[in-house]
Amino acid sequence: MVQAKLTPELLHIIAERFKAIGEPARLQILNTLRDGERTVTELVEETGLGQGNVSKHLQLLHTLGFVTRRKDGLHVYYAIADRSVFKLCDIMCGRLEAETSARRRVLAAR
Repeated sequence: MVQAKLTPELLHIIAERFKAIGEPARLQILNTLRDGERTVTELVEETGLGQGNVSKHLQLLHTLGFVTRRKDGLHVYYAIADRSVFKLCDIMCGRLEAETSARRRVLAAR
């Protein structure tokens, strides 16, 4: 993979994306969409979030390219646009596991 030069403009765009997925409710929505497309109503039911909240988060996720949407009659279906967002989650989960293991070793040595 070619490493991009991190210009101030590019750093701003990257930070905007990280900020978007830094919100737990948005991660919850993305995680729910991991199993396939859903309507807003289905996302509300599955996440327990309010309809207005889900709609607001979906709008931002769509604007930033994290989700796609398609209209079918009266329903709008949302889906993951690029599954690579889950690679970031996997990286962080791996990091959290490593930190937990290190803390356990330190505590066990007491």
